[in-house]
Amino acid sequence: MAERKSFLIRADAGILEAMQRWANDDLRSLNAQVEFVLREALRKTGRLAAPDESGAPGGPGKAGGEST
Repeated sequence: MAERKSFLIRADAGILEAMQRWANDDLRSLNAQVEFVLREALRKTGRLAAPDESGAPGGPGKAGGEST
């Protein structure tokens, strides 16, 4: 499993409330939802590799979810 690090974040109350509603809809914690949104944004912009075939996040593969 990948090393996990924690950090504090300051965000607008409205953004956090919207993220919490979204997390509730997806049956995730707020923390997991924030991580999900960040991971998807990083992949979409080519800054994080797509998960490997096993589904592990950040695994080998081309950025942007392209298949070989």
